Amino acid sequence: MSKIVKTEAQWAAELTPEQFTVCRKKGTERAFTGEYHDCKKSGVYLCRCCGTELFSSTTKFDSGTGWPSFHSPTLSENIARLEDKTLFSVRTEVLCAKCDSHLGHVFPDGPPPTGERYCINSVSLELKEDS
Repeated sequence: MSKIVKTEAQWAAELTPEQFTVCRKKGTERAFTGEYHDCKKSGVYLCRCCGTELFSSTTKFDSGTGWPSFHSPTLSENIARLEDKTLFSVRTEVLCAKCDSHLGHVFPDGPPPTGERYCINSVSLELKEDS
């Protein structure tokens, strides 16, 4: 997979201020405010920045956290993981492997079959609904 590399100015021109803060500056949207936290529509969730396929609605579940949660990505190679030591704890950050957009974090408290919970910011995603 070839990386997409753009300057901060290019990203800022293409994204809304909130999308830029979350996707490029590793921000977080407030819980229960995102477009997809309670979405039940069928489809595929794409990276807001580059359109890479990330998650299927069939892996989405209600974690009660206020953010869209998935038990697994569509293709593991489309997700990158980084250790995150901010906020006085160690977490695993998840990013789009193609453009390095910050998506959210993954935790080991999800449902079967993976036992993982990908807790993802809505503004990092774009839902391509099934037709």
